[in-house]
Amino acid sequence: MSSTATADTPAPTPPPAERGPLDRYFKISERGSTVAREVRGGLATFFAMAYIIVLNPIILGGAKDMYGNQLDGGQLVTATVLTAAFSTLLMGVIGNVPIALAAGLGVNTVVALQLAPRMAWPDAMGMVVLAGIVVMLLVATGLRERVMNAVPTSLRKGIAIGIGLFILLIGLVDSGFVSRIPDAANTTVPLQLGSDGHLNGWPVLVFVLGALLTLALIIRKVPGAILISIVVMTVVAVVIQAIADLDPLAWGLTVPEWPGNPVATPDFGLLGEFSLFGGFEKVGILTGCLFVFTVLLSCFFDAMGTILGVGDEAKLMDANGNFPGINKVLIVDGIAVAAGGATSASANTCFVESTAGVGEGARTGLASVVTGGLFAVALFLTPLATMVPSQAATPALLAVGFLILAGSIRDIDWSDFTLAIPAFLAMVMMPFTYSITNGIGIGFIAFSVLRLAAGRGREVPPAMYAVSAVFVFYYAMPALGLT
Repeated sequence: MSSTATADTPAPTPPPAERGPLDRYFKISERGSTVAREVRGGLATFFAMAYIIVLNPIILGGAKDMYGNQLDGGQLVTATVLTAAFSTLLMGVIGNVPIALAAGLGVNTVVALQLAPRMAWPDAMGMVVLAGIVVMLLVATGLRERVMNAVPTSLRKGIAIGIGLFILLIGLVDSGFVSRIPDAANTTVPLQLGSDGHLNGWPVLVFVLGALLTLALIIRKVPGAILISIVVMTVVAVVIQAIADLDPLAWGLTVPEWPGNPVATPDFGLLGEFSLFGGFEKVGILTGCLFVFTVLLSCFFDAMGTILGVGDEAKLMDANGNFPGINKVLIVDGIAVAAGGATSASANTCFVESTAGVGEGARTGLASVVTGGLFAVALFLTPLATMVPSQAATPALLAVGFLILAGSIRDIDWSDFTLAIPAFLAMVMMPFTYSITNGIGIGFIAFSVLRLAAGRGREVPPAMYAVSAVFVFYYAMPALGLT
């Protein structure tokens, strides 16, 4: 019998093309992607989130610890870029998902404005390392998902929105668009427009134009909108400074002047500058634990939402809506938190801008390897990053604050007041008290109390009661003479 196929015998299906080791390791073909798509996705993610190279040093560098010390801007850039490169490469190689990581824009404000003023910088960063260790322990014991389920979705969204509003307020203040009215003014209004109730000066104009440009680019769905705005407005600021020769103090932390040499050797002076338990000696065991808990929550919920959101968009979920291999992703997230503290870059977490890469077709960790590699290259461009004034960078905070609010507010159950009121209190107390810790604590306490008042106390998980009790004791400490 002839081996040639006849009309009644279909020809055998040709064997699939031999897949290379790169394809097999990252499961590129298996997930319906190509190397070209992964590279494009990695590039898109980097350009969508590269603004963190500028913003993180501005937020951390503008704060002082209890001794009046400030972190060096150049060293902060190195720490920010190095940790982002390490964390993102690790996510690509171990987690094999198109998710990039860098210093979180919520937790760095906690470190800068709540931890550092109460202790030395190494102590504050040590608490970030401890938070990362706790995250890894929660993953290893399987408790992370259980703790996540203890907090209602509406309250989690309220916390996220509160962080977004807090970030927005930080951007408005750092840019000079609003300023604090001195107490000597004897007014009940704490903030004012500009420095004297009016908008004036070239730096403020740079911020206003940057905000309009950023929002316009986002509306037009231009990839890398935030980064484009930062670059454009930095160029504008450099031109203004060259022509007008403004007093450097007008710009605040960073004067927009072109560096003599845009390429420089990275300064690793902040690496390893942390103390695991020094902060507890300054603020006490209970307050120290609450600080670690606040950092943990800031990283915890932001990362979980981003991981699930990107995973769903990249079609990485199984038929039951679960994320296969999520423990590897969560472990890397915990390592990134600890690594951020160890380098003084603040906790690193998953960035929602990773969806830019997914939109370009990225489905595997190869995209994260590309993004991490680009961060590594950026290590040698510190002078370019440190010439960006806050007025050119802070419009990104306005945009990020809006995007967090827009992505979360619709998921709050406003019809159930036992959920809506705690979520509302959490979101408004963060900017109004200039404290993320207060927003979380008041939200937790309100949820527990209102559910009890409604006769629905059994619906509150025991973990929520325990955490709420800790916060009640924390707020009562001054009255009890314990501070």
